[in-house]
Amino acid sequence: MHMFAREVNENSQLSGLNSCYIMSGDSDCTRTSPSAGSPSDNEFLPDRPKYVCSLSPDLITKAREELQEKPEWRLRDVQALRDMVCKDYPSLGTCLDDAFLLRFLRARKFDYDRALQLLVNYHTCRRSWPEVFNNLKPSAIKPVLESGFVTVLPRLDPEGRHIVCIRPDRWTPSNYPITENIRAIYLTLEKLIQSEETQVNGIVILADYKGVSLSKASHFGPFVAKKVIGILQDGFPIRIKAVNIINEPRIFKGIFAIIKPFLKEKIANRFFLHGCDLNSLHQNIPPVILPEEYGGTSGKLDISAWNELLLASEEDFLHDFSQLVLPCDSSPHDMLVSGDADEKQCDDSLRGMKPQLYYCY
Repeated sequence: MHMFAREVNENSQLSGLNSCYIMSGDSDCTRTSPSAGSPSDNEFLPDRPKYVCSLSPDLITKAREELQEKPEWRLRDVQALRDMVCKDYPSLGTCLDDAFLLRFLRARKFDYDRALQLLVNYHTCRRSWPEVFNNLKPSAIKPVLESGFVTVLPRLDPEGRHIVCIRPDRWTPSNYPITENIRAIYLTLEKLIQSEETQVNGIVILADYKGVSLSKASHFGPFVAKKVIGILQDGFPIRIKAVNIINEPRIFKGIFAIIKPFLKEKIANRFFLHGCDLNSLHQNIPPVILPEEYGGTSGKLDISAWNELLLASEEDFLHDFSQLVLPCDSSPHDMLVSGDADEKQCDDSLRGMKPQLYYCY
């Protein structure tokens, strides 16, 4: 069966994740968060989807070993996170369903405090960058999808991970701003993380920088870099296990100089620069799952299957995102990006980085 079709089947249980949200005020939390030991949970929440684990026995074992996930404690852990949200962030405007909260627990190895902070960051990122998150739906980024800037390879790697393929050379800056590319990447990740397999296994990124010029690289300054890295590292419940860079020009040294200060050491160590050496790439990603363009044996790179899957999810995204209510009160200490002051600081950093870009070019 086609890998994408299988994922749709696996994710059918995850539709309607947002039937129960914190809207505002403690009264809603009282209504939506009965005590963990309550025998009448369904009596309070008749419309909350009942969680049914779709993980295979092998993945259950992997989640136990790598993520500290114990099946017998899973719902108790979810309830603990739900209670913390209600107590500490009653106006967050988030989904409280088991399947949704599990994403954040798995991404932070069932550490309640870290999972809660990730959830808060997830919403903070969404409200702090309106250019990316307003009107966010697949049809709105159709030109980006059709360009082939971002796609997902149809086959999983040996570790069960999806390969997200990003090709900046497919972007023409005069057609639309760089934020449209970021929107397309974000929606791709939102779709992938619906799968419990992806929540456990993580993803791999393959970025092809062939043909990236100085003028194109200049669009990715420190301000944009900090926001993107902030989302991927601290504001989205996904495990990025490797970032493979191929065909990077000399200019990439300048790009990486912009990115690296914002990377945690663990993530920075997962970057692999292969240049034009396909054999080096194949040590990380087997040729059998790569398209011919990267020395693989799975045929020509086909972006249509992923585009069709993402565009077919339009109604699901509209339903999910429409329920993410902006909080009435936001505290400065919750914000990952602090607004104008941060932007000015990043603009100053960009002026300092430009000589490096020209030197590398």
